[in-house]
Amino acid sequence: MNANLHIQVWNNCLQMIRGVIPANQYNTWFAPIKPVGLSGNVFTIEVPSDFFRDYLEEHYINFISTALRKEIGGDAKLMYKVHIVKDEVPVTIPSQEARTPVNKPIPVPQRDPNLINPFVIPGLQQLNIDPQLNPNYCFANFIEGECNRLGRAAGLAIANSPGKNAFNPLFIYGGSGLGKTHLAQAIGIEIKNKFPGKTVLYVSANRFMTQYVDAVSVKNKMTDFLHFYQMMDVLILDDVQEFADKPGTQNAFFHIFNHLHQSGKQLILTSDKAPVDLMGLEQRLLSRFKWGLSVELTAPSYNTRLEIIKAKSFKDGIELPEDVLDFLASKVVGSIREIEGTLVTLIANATCCREPITMELAQRLTDKIVSVSPQDISLERIQNEVCGYFKITRELMLSKTRKREIVQARQIAMYLGRNLTKTSLAAIGAQIGGKDHATVLHACNTVSDLIETDRNFKQYVTDIEKLLKVEQ
Repeated sequence: MNANLHIQVWNNCLQMIRGVIPANQYNTWFAPIKPVGLSGNVFTIEVPSDFFRDYLEEHYINFISTALRKEIGGDAKLMYKVHIVKDEVPVTIPSQEARTPVNKPIPVPQRDPNLINPFVIPGLQQLNIDPQLNPNYCFANFIEGECNRLGRAAGLAIANSPGKNAFNPLFIYGGSGLGKTHLAQAIGIEIKNKFPGKTVLYVSANRFMTQYVDAVSVKNKMTDFLHFYQMMDVLILDDVQEFADKPGTQNAFFHIFNHLHQSGKQLILTSDKAPVDLMGLEQRLLSRFKWGLSVELTAPSYNTRLEIIKAKSFKDGIELPEDVLDFLASKVVGSIREIEGTLVTLIANATCCREPITMELAQRLTDKIVSVSPQDISLERIQNEVCGYFKITRELMLSKTRKREIVQARQIAMYLGRNLTKTSLAAIGAQIGGKDHATVLHACNTVSDLIETDRNFKQYVTDIEKLLKVEQ
């Protein structure tokens, strides 16, 4: 047997993979891999870390599996060796696929044996419907914060009694990358965990439209298309704004919505805009979107960003220094997707280059990823707006006085400085009264608590935020 067969097989696989993914991704995630051996149908590769292995499993396993099956056969299996740098001891870990929710097959009525399932080959006696749920989008991986607390609470309530609650439909809206898809799928996964017999389906609006067009193009198949969706117990439709100016698709979904809602089935919808702001959708649909509960997901605050980074790094088995955690949470103030992407880039560079994660590395990488606008809100402007709102002088706010109204103004300035700028806690404290990192963190936590419990205080903060965001 050829002793170098595994190398030849891997080189052939790489040649296939190189042709379908961008060069930068190939260099980052495939160049460091070493082929270890081939025993029967089991192919073993060595990767630099647990994080590296998990990232391959999540993003590239389909490419690797397809290439290996072509080279070895349909029963090819993949094993990993994780190279532990600290003691140079390789550990063999079998490839593990995350457990995905599975729907029970739905019997096809005898009167309609050819019912079309848009997701599988039709003509079967039973429909095996893939829920299309990503197991990583579960509540365990969903970090709660002020930005999503209502949505998470509503989602858990729905999971306890899908279709039989006051939140039907649940309409989740917010900007791109704020966790709408994650929350919607987490609800679906939780329902499957609690009610395995229920049929749950997640579908993007774009895919729904494609299936609708396919059904229209085949004679007498529109009834089957509608019937298929009307069999769902829980329907999750993502990016419903894509239906704008598509009257045929809207009409089909209108009938599906009515049937499911009247039958006590759960509907979960997501959109980048609130129902009242959606354009190009029929009024009869918009009115139904408002029947249940509409919840907005907003940009995460510093505390939430910090928890997201901690949770993600912990899951990847990476311990980040406190100064790097603070820097990332302060610097990356955009969407959750941008936060996770920045962290993945940081960990990947540290893993592949085998260098420690330091402040210098974090600064170097984030400067290339996170755009800095010349119109960013400054700490000086925040202080001026806070002082103007409460009608106090800046000198008084920065003084050592412990008067309640002055202390609260100072704390609000620190809170807004952390949430609306890319400045670290230490720098905020230095500029607002010469306070240290711990004092700023305490002030921010205090403001967060008061926002939750004091309606007037929440209004103060909201008013100042609006003033700061004018003409930005």
